[in-house]
Amino acid sequence: MHVAIIDYGSGNLHSAAKAFERAAREGASTLAVKVTSRPEEVRGAERIVLPGVGAFADCRQGLARIPGMIEALEEEVRQRGKPFFGICVGLQLMAERGLEHGMTPGFGWIGGEVRAIAPNDASLKIPHMGWNTLALQRKHALFEGIATGETGLNAYFVHSYQLVPSGRDTLVATTDYGGPITAFVAHDNLAGSQFHPEKSQTLGLALIANFLKWKP
Repeated sequence: MHVAIIDYGSGNLHSAAKAFERAAREGASTLAVKVTSRPEEVRGAERIVLPGVGAFADCRQGLARIPGMIEALEEEVRQRGKPFFGICVGLQLMAERGLEHGMTPGFGWIGGEVRAIAPNDASLKIPHMGWNTLALQRKHALFEGIATGETGLNAYFVHSYQLVPSGRDTLVATTDYGGPITAFVAHDNLAGSQFHPEKSQTLGLALIANFLKWKP
């Protein structure tokens, strides 16, 4: 069995693959890690990861250019309930729509839309880039054993937009950047981090290890 990391022309795939391979090795997981642009390998995967770097519309179009990929995601994730992990724009694509450079439809898996970050402190620069702690809004299996809060571990962010969920039931963690910013969402078999776990060292590896054994 394998975990599929989807290659659609976006995302730091080398770093992501290495982080998943290390987490699998250190967590004694038997799952292989496959970076793939083939829908049939997504269908054959036990778990699915969607990274993403860049603009919402560009990432959505990149996925649409691969024949059968969006259909495979819909079938395997939504219909068959396979564990899914979206990273950065991969998280944002789960929303109903993105408002970056016009309106672009998302997958509609998580209620809400992706909007520009608007810090209440004018001195804070956009994009939000750097290390931040996480404020857990509710318990979730993917954060088991991970220290959060002001004295907790740090996660690495680089983004100008965030998913603003329509309901708080999907919000798992926030960070502060001139006000609360969505850092992690989850619903049923869906999970997504706005930060980059593959660049977040101890926190990121622990989160990935928890995903590899997660049974939603």
